[in-house]
Amino acid sequence: MYFVTGYTIFAIGYSGLHWNWLYAKLAGDVVGWTLNYLVQRYWAFNNKDLKKHEAGTAGRYLVLNVVNLGIDYLIIWGLKGIGISPYIGFFISAGFFTVWNYLWYRFWVFYNKRNAT
Repeated sequence: MYFVTGYTIFAIGYSGLHWNWLYAKLAGDVVGWTLNYLVQRYWAFNNKDLKKHEAGTAGRYLVLNVVNLGIDYLIIWGLKGIGISPYIGFFISAGFFTVWNYLWYRFWVFYNKRNAT
């Protein structure tokens, strides 16, 4: 969910509205993260026991995404610095975060001790 919405907002801002890549990326991230949280929380890692800990779950999600923000922007900035388009950088970064975020979501953000194996 994040990639499709974030990338679309980024493309509209960067190419359509001619924003600086950083502002276009920020706009895409805000929309993408919000929709991604809803999908992850209520579909992918749906668990009625998490309702009791909604603030903690949302807090962990926010902390992880603040860390991700720094890593993501460094990846795209670094790639842009060596001549790789932010569009390609977005894909490279997304590939990294697909694995990175799944592990963090599964074992920390949406982790439920009660259902742990």
